[in-house]
Amino acid sequence: MNVVKLELARGLGRHLRAGHPWVFRKALEQVPKIPAGSVVDLTENGKFVARGYFDPHSAIAVRVLTRDPRENIDADFVTRRVKQALAERRGLIDLTDTDSFRLLHGEGDGLPGVVADLYAGYAVLKLYSAGLTPYRHLIVEALKAAIPEMKGILGRDELARDDVEEDEGRGSGRMLHGPPAPDLIPIRERGATFLVDAWRGQKTGFFLDQRENRFLIRRLAKDRDVLNCFCFSGGFSVNAALGGARSVFSVDLDPDAIALARENFTRNGLPAEKYDFLAADVFKIIQSFKDEGRTFDLIILDPPAFAKSQRAVQAAIDGYASLNRQALALLRPGGLLATASCSARVSPNDFMGAVREASFKAGVDLALVEERYQPPDHPVRLQFPEGKYLKFYVLASV
Repeated sequence: MNVVKLELARGLGRHLRAGHPWVFRKALEQVPKIPAGSVVDLTENGKFVARGYFDPHSAIAVRVLTRDPRENIDADFVTRRVKQALAERRGLIDLTDTDSFRLLHGEGDGLPGVVADLYAGYAVLKLYSAGLTPYRHLIVEALKAAIPEMKGILGRDELARDDVEEDEGRGSGRMLHGPPAPDLIPIRERGATFLVDAWRGQKTGFFLDQRENRFLIRRLAKDRDVLNCFCFSGGFSVNAALGGARSVFSVDLDPDAIALARENFTRNGLPAEKYDFLAADVFKIIQSFKDEGRTFDLIILDPPAFAKSQRAVQAAIDGYASLNRQALALLRPGGLLATASCSARVSPNDFMGAVREASFKAGVDLALVEERYQPPDHPVRLQFPEGKYLKFYVLASV
């Protein structure tokens, strides 16, 4: 294995020894002209600190793979990491009536920049660094070895730059292994059925990180009038209806998402004509309901990331405060607000502060009854707090 040695700027080695997986360009004494994916050894005063892969196109120049100088970055290395991740999933997730989960979660599984979601036997692979491109075939082979019964592996476009937090995942996929996956893959989640557009849908086609929170909504929705904002393909809505909600109103700006939400209701034996669906701007609908005096017992807010760059953080916090304040105007006394943020750059404290401000300005007293973060298939290493992105709070109007 040919390894290039890169000297770290003075004093920065301690962060890597502590376990942080990122090295920014400015942390290097010199930035070399070497190909994307080159294996590099990071040194401090000439002494080995960590080993990773190089990305010449990113502000994160090196992503760390190991701190063990004896560990080679090869097919065996990738296969070990994939099999370890799969073993952890099977040990931590109840898969009795669930066939879909995140198999690889980047830094949380020791493979920075690699995401693989498993949908009923099909893996959807996303590589979030140009430095991973040379390793794609190793990752594919490792996935095949870990799950021999794999039906296929679909690759989605990589994110070539990291000055934004997340891509929208709208690029079409291509098969990396096996025959073409269906246009819509039917999956099982806690006994419910959902259709996933793994080819073109947001991210890898579905938001698996909300699985346990969707099941929570199923338990909380009984006999309630429910408003689901930013409903996407209806995950929370279907669970609310399955839980015995009196009514469910689903809103999303994307007409295709609304059409898929209707289909997901039908797939679960829920007559779509008995529920309300609307492709419209959430903020305009909330204002319209306010003008009408319409209220709800349970309101779900699961918007897309508001802070897609560090510069946008304060605007995102203000946006969360505004959205939650407007929604609280529609919440009945004794009702529940389920509110989420998937912006990694907005901390839990900042998000809770935004909700607190919304509560004050809306004149609604709230009590926190559930506080949740990522499920076990989206692990967060303690040395990488940036990986803790999902916040999900349920608050009761008191």
